[in-house]
Amino acid sequence: MAAVSETKRPGDPQEPIDWEEEEKQATHDHFKEIDEVRALIDSLKNVWNDLRASEMACERFTSIVDDYQEQPHLIDPYLEEIVLKLLAIARDPASPVGLSREVLKYLYLVTKMRGFKVVVRLLPHEVADMEPVLAMIDQQDPVDVEAWQTRYMLLLWLSMVCMIPFDLHRLDSNQPTGDGLRKRPVMERILSIAQLYLTVNDKCRDAASYLLSRFLTRPDVKKEFLPQVIDWNLKAICTSEVETMSGLSSIVGSLSTIALLFKHGKREELLPYAPTVLSAVSKCDFMERNNSLLRKTTTKVIQRLGLIFLKARVAAWRYKRGSRSLAENLKTGNVGNATTSSASGPSAQEEEEEEEFEVPEETEEVIGQLLGCLKDKDTVVRWSAAKGVGRVTGRLPKELANEVVGSVLELFSYQETDGAWHGGCLTLAELGRRGLLLPERLKDVVPVVLKALLYDERRGSYSVGSHVRDAACYVCWAFARAYEPKEIVPFVNKIANALVIASIFDREVNVRRAAAAAFQENVGRQGTFPCGIDILTTVDYFTVGTRSHCYLDLSLFIAQYEEYTLSLIDHLVNIKVSHWDNAVRVLTAKALHKLTTKAPEHMAREALPTLLPMTAGIDLFQRHGAIIVIAEVTHALFLHYQKQNKGLESVLSSDVITGLEGIAGKLQTAKLFRGHGGEFMRKAVCLLIEKLSLSKLQFHGKPVIDLWQELVDECLSHLEPEIQAAAAATIPAFFSEYYSQKDGSAQPDKQENIISRYLSQLTSTQEVARMGFSLGLGALPRFMLRGRFHDVLSGLVKSLHIKDKAAGKMAEARRDAVKAISSICQTVGVQSNGDPHHIVCKKNISDIFDALLGALKDYTMDSRGDVGSWVREASMTALAELIEMVVKADPSLLDADTVKEVMCGLIQQGCEKIDRTRFVAGEVFIKLLYLKPEVPAIPHKDKLMEVFPQDGGRVLYWDFPSETFHRFALLLAVSTYTQAVLLGMTVSVGGLTESLVKHSSASLLGYLKSIKGDSAALANFTEALLSIIQQYQKNDRVSIPMLKMLDFLLGSQAFDGLPAELMEQFPVRLLELVKKEISRSGDPNKLMAAADVFCGMLQFPGTACSKSLLQLCVFLCHKYPRIRKTTANKVYEAVLTYDEVAPPESLDEILTILSETKWDEDVEQLRPIRNNLCDLFGIGQPVVIKKTPEQSTSATST
Repeated sequence: MAAVSETKRPGDPQEPIDWEEEEKQATHDHFKEIDEVRALIDSLKNVWNDLRASEMACERFTSIVDDYQEQPHLIDPYLEEIVLKLLAIARDPASPVGLSREVLKYLYLVTKMRGFKVVVRLLPHEVADMEPVLAMIDQQDPVDVEAWQTRYMLLLWLSMVCMIPFDLHRLDSNQPTGDGLRKRPVMERILSIAQLYLTVNDKCRDAASYLLSRFLTRPDVKKEFLPQVIDWNLKAICTSEVETMSGLSSIVGSLSTIALLFKHGKREELLPYAPTVLSAVSKCDFMERNNSLLRKTTTKVIQRLGLIFLKARVAAWRYKRGSRSLAENLKTGNVGNATTSSASGPSAQEEEEEEEFEVPEETEEVIGQLLGCLKDKDTVVRWSAAKGVGRVTGRLPKELANEVVGSVLELFSYQETDGAWHGGCLTLAELGRRGLLLPERLKDVVPVVLKALLYDERRGSYSVGSHVRDAACYVCWAFARAYEPKEIVPFVNKIANALVIASIFDREVNVRRAAAAAFQENVGRQGTFPCGIDILTTVDYFTVGTRSHCYLDLSLFIAQYEEYTLSLIDHLVNIKVSHWDNAVRVLTAKALHKLTTKAPEHMAREALPTLLPMTAGIDLFQRHGAIIVIAEVTHALFLHYQKQNKGLESVLSSDVITGLEGIAGKLQTAKLFRGHGGEFMRKAVCLLIEKLSLSKLQFHGKPVIDLWQELVDECLSHLEPEIQAAAAATIPAFFSEYYSQKDGSAQPDKQENIISRYLSQLTSTQEVARMGFSLGLGALPRFMLRGRFHDVLSGLVKSLHIKDKAAGKMAEARRDAVKAISSICQTVGVQSNGDPHHIVCKKNISDIFDALLGALKDYTMDSRGDVGSWVREASMTALAELIEMVVKADPSLLDADTVKEVMCGLIQQGCEKIDRTRFVAGEVFIKLLYLKPEVPAIPHKDKLMEVFPQDGGRVLYWDFPSETFHRFALLLAVSTYTQAVLLGMTVSVGGLTESLVKHSSASLLGYLKSIKGDSAALANFTEALLSIIQQYQKNDRVSIPMLKMLDFLLGSQAFDGLPAELMEQFPVRLLELVKKEISRSGDPNKLMAAADVFCGMLQFPGTACSKSLLQLCVFLCHKYPRIRKTTANKVYEAVLTYDEVAPPESLDEILTILSETKWDEDVEQLRPIRNNLCDLFGIGQPVVIKKTPEQSTSATST
């Protein structure tokens, strides 16, 4: 349905999201909210003590900062101003504690965005700041969970203040404090603060580690406390319980401190302690623990110890690239001209120094542990280890460094875990980036990197390896920056092809983008990638975001360059064809269909012979992928060579033709259509049959055709709807090629056999058989329907009739029958005076419309809900397609009554409660209303076009109640549509969904208010209302929502101001109809809804009021206690609401009886009380009816 497909709705899963545009909008070019940030900081003094205002300001500040989390450098021009502006408030002695806390919270948000290493350099560090900062920290509660940002920033601030270039003893005061004690020395205070916060379990622990490591590097502190603090930390590491949270926090804090201390301290001062620390940490065996933070921190300690053991030096043997100018590389454009960038080797003197260099024994242990950490299961640990290996290797002699590289390359074994591959890639990138991977090792490194780009280890129904492939892309990116173009030239084609393949064919978007970024870096830095600039302008970071676009569009673009064509095809044929993800295999088949035109001979001579053996392999995914790829490639070859007037027999070898013919038979023999994976095989073979039929392979009259027919019939009766749809899609091409005669007619025996068999299945007791064979009949090509159209149509129409309870539940079968009717009508076409056995004509069109309009009234319910809605939706779509076809062929075939019934049915469905159904109804309705050529005889078309205008192409969201109900309510004024609108609205107003009830009831009430005083409109509305109640008597789908809607209308005084003649008749008729509805009913929901209506009718004077009261009194002695209690409460409220109901002199007594009586007592005890109430109301007492056996199910006891 064209109108449906053209509509774009927010959040519709069918609507493709433009991720490229989304991400471009998420980037910034400058920090544009600086003025707002300044204003928020300035307002802190005014709002900090106003909870609501301060929360709103903080939320806004957080939102601004978070928006720049990916581009934090943009705040740099204003960072110092913001930091000093905030600290000016915090340093002000007059600032309250709460204000200081809020300021430091803002400062933490800035630090989180920009990073503490940048912010900490901007913190003030004057002598005057020492005492205030210490005082503020002393006031903090280490376990206050709401003020951790304050403590964190104060500790960072102290880490800068403690580095003032004065002896801290000068800051000590010998003056006694108020309690007579002397202040502790500043050194001790700082040390105790750091040690206290090293054991907490929040972010403050990191700041305390940083503070202590910086503090211990001071000359005056180092002399007094360095050995003591190292011993204290080692004791905490060795004695704390790692299984407890407090013990783990203490260990991590101490490890972090040691790592930072060995990072910031001087080597010669820390070297004596290094062996002891290494021994202690190694004995604790933290790398076997399950906590990733603990393992990461241990890795950092080990790498820092390794750097302490080795002298700080720049390896003379490292590879040093000369010019790294991107502009220069682009200017030269090739290797031969890239003379400005030359790698310099070590001089003789440097080589001599290299030989004299000695490596401590502990270094081997450090490197061994770091290499072990590269296999860790957590990325953060592997990344830390990779950086550690890079740093340590940079201080080793060439021979030992070469051994390290060899050990890293050993990680790339299929016996190793995916973590080892990932860690190895990170390490190679780090070594290459630091110039520690010499060009002569590239011949060993590049092959393993190319393998890593394809790493995908299957584990059941999923796989792991995307992180490995992502890291391999990082390696390629790093190599582009690390090496001269001439070093990479021998590997250019392999790397370029591998990166292109990863950027368009990888399953994961992050890997595709990483590969695109690496390709771009190589094009820019190396300048040697084939057709690099041309590809780069199209295949960039944003365009590779959508997988289908990569497979179907970008692959075709890249394949035009010969350097990449065969590698793309071979990758798909050898790798992706057996991918574990079905969606990737399907995309692979479609991509190869398109790529066939780029290398048809390769496809025919290499690809197909390679794929054919896979169709009978043991790997399900490979088998499925091979079959669908063969189907698509064969069809693509046929289309390509058809333009050259060649058949496939002249292109494909006889072995390939025989192989294609035997695929289905081999699968059948091996029983691969059963059990696990049988569904995949059935869908794949259906596609194969369709594509081979379209390829016109000369299999006519061969046994394989009967086998194919058998498989198609089996698939049509399969449980899975997808397999049925695949089989139905096969029929047009299959039958057209192999069951047609030279004159275009069907083979009589095949036509008779197939149609008779399919029609017999429409009466099957199995719903799946009815569904599948209905779709099969709907898919029949025109030549098969010729002479049998009437029989097929009659069979499908009969299958829509609900003859028994079992057939009534087969809603999905009726839905597919409706689709089949629409399909065969479109297949044969329309001709006014045609033969009903061949075509749609005036002799059978009324039967078709009757069947479709009958399906529009299918409201079958089962445990899944309103399953009849599927039939109704299919019917509406079919009606639209049939009417459009008839209007174009011969509008005279449409009579006015049919058009009226169609429009009323669509309007009713457009007002009902299911969003999806309303959407389909609305789209069909608007399509028919504005169809060109016009649909004849649409009642009140001008009014409809006025209510539903085409506002410059504005789309109506038909499934949004707020968009449509107020429009449909206007049609209540049109007598032709009044009942249809009201019937649909009844179900919605009396529904359960809040938004639906809200908008539908408001629209209905608004219309009634608009016609107050209009006798004709009110008469039309009330007559339609009573007609619906009478027509749907005892139909709970309508009657219960109708009672709820009546309660709403009566409670909203919607019937105030009725003309005198209506006021006399309408309430009485309504009362009688409601009484009929609840007679003999035992449904508590319906009875309570009726009680609401009776209470609402007490507002009418005379007979209606007295009869309603009588019925309510009957309910007061109903057999269900729930009904009695609920009715008493409702009557109590009604008596208070309507003054004329109870005599004034009896009002108090009536209210007392209603409120104080226990209505869940025995009925015989309640009857006298109820009868007394009747006397007080002035109405007759109900008479007890003695039940006959036939009345045993009656709900009324008195």
